[in-house]
Amino acid sequence: MSDTLIKVENVSKKFCLDLKTSLWYGLKDIGSEMIGKKSEFHDELREKEFWAVKDISFEVKRGECLGLIGRNGAGKSTLLKMLNGLIKPDTGRIEMHGRVGALIELGAGFNPILTGRENIFNNAAVLGFTKDETQQKLETIIDFSEIRDFIDTPVQNYSSGMKVRLGFAVAAQLEPDILLIDEVLAVGDMGYILKCFNKMDQLLTKTALIYVSHNMPQVSRICTELIVMNKGASVFQSNEVSRGISHYYELFPQLAGNVTSNGQAELASIYLTSGEKDSRDFPSLEINHGDELTVHLTIKFTEELQSPSIGLMFYDKEQRNFGEVFNFRDSIVLDKVKGSLSFTAHFKEIQMGQGVFSITVGLADFSGGIRKNIFRMQSAIYFRVSSAKHGWAPMQFTPEWKTINPS
Repeated sequence: MSDTLIKVENVSKKFCLDLKTSLWYGLKDIGSEMIGKKSEFHDELREKEFWAVKDISFEVKRGECLGLIGRNGAGKSTLLKMLNGLIKPDTGRIEMHGRVGALIELGAGFNPILTGRENIFNNAAVLGFTKDETQQKLETIIDFSEIRDFIDTPVQNYSSGMKVRLGFAVAAQLEPDILLIDEVLAVGDMGYILKCFNKMDQLLTKTALIYVSHNMPQVSRICTELIVMNKGASVFQSNEVSRGISHYYELFPQLAGNVTSNGQAELASIYLTSGEKDSRDFPSLEINHGDELTVHLTIKFTEELQSPSIGLMFYDKEQRNFGEVFNFRDSIVLDKVKGSLSFTAHFKEIQMGQGVFSITVGLADFSGGIRKNIFRMQSAIYFRVSSAKHGWAPMQFTPEWKTINPS
């Protein structure tokens, strides 16, 4: 038997913006099918229709994991529902070989009035397992789900995390040939997420996996190929996962974030320079790993502050804070400041790895030795770092390595 378990050829799906119009189109299409006639609008859009998925093709073999990534509304979940047989494509062809396990909606496939134990047998039966086969796996499933104390409680009383644990435990322990996962692991706690990924590592030796997520570190960890979707279409498709993730981030406009302020001061301007490069000349300043970087700030003090201090916080592309600068007062001491003042912060060597980063600017006042937050601008400015050494940690260090010969 071929190792290709999923084959998708030119699949498209359209929806209608208006419910009443959608029902009318549906009745017309059903009527056409009943008389054996193909709808004349099968491949075209009618008024108020749009392509949720347009002309997608791929294959997934046993041992491979295809990641589907993109902005909200890109068509990822719609594609997954077609793969799971919940909706049918308008055009194209889907082949699925083997047992299919799916976690595409929180609690999907669970009967809320039945207990967790009863739902295990129901889900296993849908996957094609006999009662005896499920009984042999039952204790392993319950142990993996970590909800033994509640296994005989109706699922409607479960928390979202408990539903995820039970759903993944059933899908993983019964080891389907194909496993579809859509973001549901995001509601699990960190310990369980790590447990799930370790299990998926084991499953990948004999399973074809399709994984939808907005968590790029998780995507980079497990996916062997990526499709980046935008407005229903594939805008990038390759086994070069790192390039695909970079393409994903380019879908998002890099705008300054929210400002929190009490009105005593504001960030009047911010820009970056690196050698001859100036962020005022580029939409996004790009520097190399190891380059210098200077942050230029102008702050307008609308009220007199007794002892202000600037803080810089560095965020990675996942908006995680990985570095901070709070030593401003060690170098510059300000006393009773009012009006506009400009400052620079110079970094001799940038150690970030490849990716997009942002700088958040904060101002505090230390009058009387008590810290008072004045303002904070989240992700006030972005910049991009290029590097031949590519990793997913935000910091990429370059130590001096030496070989020590054994005595």
